[in-house]
Amino acid sequence: MIFAKAPVPGAVKTRLIPALGPACAAQLALRMLEHALQTAAEAGLGPIQLHCAPDAGHPALRAAAARAGAICLAQGSGDLGERMRSALAAALQHSPRALLLGTDCPALDAGALREADAALAAGADSVFVPTADGGFALTGFRCEALAAIDEVFAGIPWSTSTVMSVTRDHLLRADLRWTELATRVDADEPADLIHVPPEWLEMVAGAPAAANR
Repeated sequence: MIFAKAPVPGAVKTRLIPALGPACAAQLALRMLEHALQTAAEAGLGPIQLHCAPDAGHPALRAAAARAGAICLAQGSGDLGERMRSALAAALQHSPRALLLGTDCPALDAGALREADAALAAGADSVFVPTADGGFALTGFRCEALAAIDEVFAGIPWSTSTVMSVTRDHLLRADLRWTELATRVDADEPADLIHVPPEWLEMVAGAPAAANR
């Protein structure tokens, strides 16, 4: 499962707008989404779902999902934790394991997704890829831990530097066993652009506005 916002200029990647401008920031968001979809397809772990915000109707999201063989779903209501919980709970009704990732981490590759799935298959209740800013780029759960997902994601201070540390506290409180993979960098702030492939930045600089695609 991949969580993504519609690439509307001015409404996505807003912290990068001072460096890139609204249109290029939106184009970069779309390029990062395409990378996440490609990564999931290359991992070959199962069906791919693109969970869209504010809804599943944006043509750029639908086109990107179609190219990767993914289906589009709306994220629904609630804070990020509630939306993640709902998506994971729905997936784990039909699968022994489920992974959920965002689109902000260019270094997250198919190998990392396979490593995360292998950790769950080996008995971990949950798996995380921490990020350098204190959050996480990927999480996953196995179905045996389904009942504890509410406790893990309730009351997390999203978009802060304490997301992962508070999540660890909740995992301990829920008596879950989890695995953390290597820390990676999200591209959220202008200083993070050094972690974005240069060809992506060159491409988005000359691309039309994402909202017009």
